[in-house]
Amino acid sequence: MPDTNAHGDAVAQAQPGPGAASGTPPVSVEARTDERRFRAYTFAVLSIGLVAAFAVGSWLPFHWDSRLLWIGPVLAVAFLLAEQLGINVDVRSGISWTISFTEIPLVIGFFVAPFEVVLAAHLVAGIGTLLARKVSGRVLYNAGAFLLEITGAFAVAGLVKYAVGAGVGDKIPWVAALAGTLTAPLVSTLLALAAVRVLRRRMRVSTAVRLTARILVVGFVNASVGLSGYLVISNTPKAWPLVLAVFLGLTALYWAYSDLLREQRDMEALSDVSLMVARSGQQAAARPASRADELVGGVDVREWATIAERIKDQLAAGRVVLRLRLEPKDTMRVVVAGDDLPPADPAADDPLLRLPGAHVRHFRITEANPDVRAALLDRGAQEALVVPLRSANQLLGVVEAHDRLSRWRGFGKYDVQLLGTMASHLATSLDNRRLLATLRHDAYHDPLTGHLNRPGFRQVAKEPLRDFANAVVLRIDLDVFSTVSDALGYAWADRMVIAAGRRIRDALGPDVPLARLEGASFAALLVGCPPEDAHAAAERLREELSAPYPVDRLSVEANAMIGYATTTPEESGDVVDIEGLLQRADVAVRATKGGEEVRGYVPSMGQIFLRRFQMVTQFRQSLEDGQVSVHYQPKITLPNRQVAGVEALVRWVHPEFGRLGPDEFVPAIEAAGLIGVLTSFVLGEALKRCRKWLDEGLRISVAVNLSVRNLADEDFPNKVARELERVGIPPELLTFELTESGVMSDPQKALPILRELHSLGITLAVDDFGTGYSSLAYLRQLPVDQVKIDKSFVLGMGTDLGDLAVVRSIVELGHSLGLTVVAEGVEEDVARDQLEAMGCDVAQGYLISRPLPEDRLEAWLQARTARSPGRHSETVLTLLT
Repeated sequence: MPDTNAHGDAVAQAQPGPGAASGTPPVSVEARTDERRFRAYTFAVLSIGLVAAFAVGSWLPFHWDSRLLWIGPVLAVAFLLAEQLGINVDVRSGISWTISFTEIPLVIGFFVAPFEVVLAAHLVAGIGTLLARKVSGRVLYNAGAFLLEITGAFAVAGLVKYAVGAGVGDKIPWVAALAGTLTAPLVSTLLALAAVRVLRRRMRVSTAVRLTARILVVGFVNASVGLSGYLVISNTPKAWPLVLAVFLGLTALYWAYSDLLREQRDMEALSDVSLMVARSGQQAAARPASRADELVGGVDVREWATIAERIKDQLAAGRVVLRLRLEPKDTMRVVVAGDDLPPADPAADDPLLRLPGAHVRHFRITEANPDVRAALLDRGAQEALVVPLRSANQLLGVVEAHDRLSRWRGFGKYDVQLLGTMASHLATSLDNRRLLATLRHDAYHDPLTGHLNRPGFRQVAKEPLRDFANAVVLRIDLDVFSTVSDALGYAWADRMVIAAGRRIRDALGPDVPLARLEGASFAALLVGCPPEDAHAAAERLREELSAPYPVDRLSVEANAMIGYATTTPEESGDVVDIEGLLQRADVAVRATKGGEEVRGYVPSMGQIFLRRFQMVTQFRQSLEDGQVSVHYQPKITLPNRQVAGVEALVRWVHPEFGRLGPDEFVPAIEAAGLIGVLTSFVLGEALKRCRKWLDEGLRISVAVNLSVRNLADEDFPNKVARELERVGIPPELLTFELTESGVMSDPQKALPILRELHSLGITLAVDDFGTGYSSLAYLRQLPVDQVKIDKSFVLGMGTDLGDLAVVRSIVELGHSLGLTVVAEGVEEDVARDQLEAMGCDVAQGYLISRPLPEDRLEAWLQARTARSPGRHSETVLTLLT
C-alpha cells in the first residue's frame, strides 16, 4: 500500500491477500496480477528517474569546491535526521501520511551544493532509512522516486531562476529555491497516487485532493522555515538561537497535531473493527448450517483476515497474527495479516500463548528473557505486542502484532493502548458471538434429544426440497410416551424419547434431516425417495422403533405409528411447502389409529380437517351449553408454602368427540379467529372466582394464558380494564401468562399492548421460559414481572445435571432482573426442595395439585390449607405438610 510522505518520499508495496487459517495463505490471481503491475510500474519510475537525473545533471553546471567534501555528508545527515524525526499520520486504511522535515535540508541544499551532491545525499539518507526499517521490497521504487523528486525540484528551480532573469553564475533566488522545494512533495504525491491506481486500490478524488493540499501546505511551511532560517543565519549569524526556537516550536505543533489525528484514527479503527465483527455476525447468523465449518467462533475466516489486516494497518505493524480457539478443547486456528508467516503450530509451552490476564505485553528481543526471545525468533520478529482474548472463564485466543515499520523507535504507548482496547472489543464480540451461536443452535434444535425442532426442520428442509424432485416426509409417533409418563414420570418418558431419537438416527443415517416435534413425535425428510419406495422405508423404520427399549434395568415395550406424505407430480419443479407435507403426514399418522401402523397420506384423509371444522363451528354453542369449563391449578410460595394463586386452564367435553385437550382445540380456535372469545370466557370465569375468594377474605391471584392473537388486539387492554372494574378485582391479582415466541412473532404490535397492560398494574409472566430461541436476548425488552421455568427442565433436573444448571441459571437470572421465578412441573419432593434451596419463589405441579374444577378446588383448599391473618385484613392459606 502507498505510504505518502510530505517531504516527497512516496513508497508503495504490493502485498498478497490476507492469510488464511492454519497454514500458508492463498495468494489470489488478483494479488499476483497486482504484483506484476507494480513491478512494471517500479521499472518505469526507476528508468524515467535515471534518464531525468542524467538530463538535469547535463543541463545544470557543476562547480567543484573542496567544501563539498563536508557539505555533502552534512546534507546526508540532515536528510537522515529529517526522516527519523518524521511524524506518521494514518489517512486511510493502508495509506499513511508522514510529516517530515526533509524540505528544510532540501531548500538549504539549493544554496550550498550542486544538484549532484544534493541528489546523492538524499538517495543515501532515503535508502538507508528504508533499509533500517527493513522495507527492502520498496528500495527500487523509492530510488526512482527520489531521483524524480530531486530532479524535478532542481529543474523547476532552474526554470524559475531563468524566468526571473538571474544569470548562470548568479546565486539562486529564494523564490526559485522555494518553488523547487515544493516540487519535490508534489512529484512524490503524484507518484503515490499513480501507484494506488496501478494497484487498483480505491481512493476517492476528494481524498486525493485533500491529501495533496495537506502535503503542499506542510511542504510550504517547512520550506519557508528552512529558507527563512538560512537567510537569517547567513546574514545574521548570531540569530541562530531564534531560528532553532522557531524550528522546535514548529516541531511541537506538528507533534500535537499528529497526536490529535492519531486519536481520531484510533477511534475510527476501533469503530471499523467493531462494525466488521458486528456485520460478520449478522452474515454468519444468516448462513445455513452446512457452512459451519468455514466459521471461526461464528465468523468467516476471511472476515477475520480482514479484521487482522485493519489492525495491522492501524498499528503500522509488519504482521498481525490472530490465534482463535473454536472450542475450549480445540487447537487454535491462525489468521495472519502481513508477510513472513509464523509457524502455524507453536510449541505447547510457547510463553506468548500462556500469558495470564488480558492486558497487552510489549516484548523486545533485546530485553526479553531466553524463553520469550526464542519465541520471537521462531516468529521472525524483533518485537511484539501480545494480548490474550479472554471471556469470563476461558481463553478465546491471542492477538500478536510484530515489528512496527512506520517509526524507527518501534511500538509506543499509544499502540499498546489501542491494541488493548481493540482486544477488549474483540474478546467481547467473540464471546457474544458464541452466545449468539448457542442461542441460534437452541432456536433450531430440541434441547432434550439434540435433533432439530420444528422451526429447524423447516429451515433445513428448504434446500433439499428445492433440489430433489422426489421427497418423503415421515411423521413418527411413539404411543408409549403418555403411558410411561403416567406410570413412571416424565423423567423416564424423556429417556424413552432420547432412546427413540437415537434409534431413528441410526436407522436413517446421519445425513437425513430429523426433528423432534413434540412429546414423542418425530419427523424425518427422505430426499430422492420414489413414492413407491416410501411405504417400505416407513415399515422398516417402524420395525426398528417397535423393538423393546432397555432403559436402565427396565425393558419397555413400545409401538410406533408412522404416517408419510410424498410430493405429488403437480409439485415437481415448484417450491414444495414443507408445512403442507408435515400437515399431510400428520393427518396420515392420525389415520393409523384405525388399525394400520404405517399409512401414507391420501386426499380422503381430509376428514380430520372436517373434525376441526366441526370444533370451530360448534365452539360458541359449546360455551353456552356449558361444555367448556375452567379448571384451576394451585401455585404455592417457597419456602412458606402459602397459596400464591392459581392458573386458569380451559377444558372441553364434546358430546361427540369426548374430552378434548387444549392442544387439540385451542390451535383450531385460534386459527379461526375465536381466541378472543375463549380468552374473554376464561378471564370472566377466573375473575368471578377471584371475586368470591375476596368476599371470603382470601387474597388469591389468578393467572390466564394469552395468545398472540390477543396481543394483536389494540383494544384488549381497555377490555381487561373494564372487566376488572366491573368485577371489582385489584389489577395485581390478575396475571397474564404469555409465551416468548408468541410475543416475538410480531414484537412491534405485542410490546405496546404488554406495556399498557403492565401500566394497569397487571402482573405479566413469561411462560415456558428456557425453551424460546432467544429468551436471554429478549427478556429485558419485555415488561414482565415473572418467568416460569419450563417443566421439561424441572422434571429432568433430578437426573440431568445440565437441566439442574439451566434451572439454577434461570433462577439467578430472574432474580438479577428483579423478577419472580415460578417453576412448573414440580412432581417430587426432591425437586421442590432443590428449587427452594436455589431460592425459587413459587412452585406449581402435580406434587401440589393437578388442575381441578371449581368445586374440587374448594375441597382441596379446605382439606390441605390452614388459614391465618394476612395483609389488608385478609386471610392467607398455608399448605399443610
